[in-house]
Amino acid sequence: MSAKVFSAAVVGLDCQLVEVEADVSPFSQPGITIVGLPDKAVDEAKERVRSAVKNSNLQFPRGKVTVNLAPADLKKEGPIYDLPMAVSILITAKELPQIVNKQQLFIGELALDGLLRPVCGVISIAIFCREHGIKELFLPEANAPEATLIPDLIIYPVKNLGQLINHLKGQELIEVAKALVIEAEQVVAVDSAFDFAFIRGQEQVKRALEIAAAGGHNILMSGPPGSGKTLLAKAFPTILPTMTLRESLEVTKIYSVAGVLPIDKPLIVQRPWRNPHHTASGAALVGGGAWPRPGEISLAHRGVLFLTRVPQSA
Repeated sequence: MSAKVFSAAVVGLDCQLVEVEADVSPFSQPGITIVGLPDKAVDEAKERVRSAVKNSNLQFPRGKVTVNLAPADLKKEGPIYDLPMAVSILITAKELPQIVNKQQLFIGELALDGLLRPVCGVISIAIFCREHGIKELFLPEANAPEATLIPDLIIYPVKNLGQLINHLKGQELIEVAKALVIEAEQVVAVDSAFDFAFIRGQEQVKRALEIAAAGGHNILMSGPPGSGKTLLAKAFPTILPTMTLRESLEVTKIYSVAGVLPIDKPLIVQRPWRNPHHTASGAALVGGGAWPRPGEISLAHRGVLFLTRVPQSA
């Protein structure tokens, strides 16, 4: 018996639909095989899923279980597929009815006791769901506030695997997460310990920074150590225009994919201020890597990128 549920892969800042298929061969040697270009974190999901199913008082199928993550030519990374793999395997074990609903999408990392841990890139996945007509998104409870920023979606915050199984069986329904509505006027200006209004003197530099803020220009400050360059740069965001809701969502999406979005602050309302070390590599600045991640330039989107010790020509 085979089963299929749907998940998503974060590719850059966008997403692609992933079909999570499971099949069991009851008369073969017991084990789990994951195919579909998984990385080490995905391959290790076999142990997390098995323990989570067992500790949730559910029956794991006997025999050889094969899990396919399609499309097979797309690299899969991270623990985001733990939950959909567990659901598809439990369908093959007849712990769940057959589910092939393209309007349901599952994401989440499983702990060994069945609890769900938060994952990265949730807001990108929620945007993908809305654009492709997927109505229901099952995800870890800690990620629910972030997902509710995107309207026209039914968000189910899942605490553990057992709770999800009871919901899918219709025994104990999960309460839909309430939308986190943030109006544009609620996006307040930056509240910083470094306020531009508190800086005395440096009138020429402050005038130049005001012009740069008004026109969205770059600026080069040169001077001896201790002359106030870093202080002025830290205070610079306080004279930038207040972020709009659209800008906040753009920045939040980048931080969510990078895995640096605070759980208690699902929406970034303050303009970023990034100050990478002067020895940072090119990949750290522009992003990239074997699994592409945003760099400091992307993390400074709609905010300030402060580079110190810039080499100067003689």
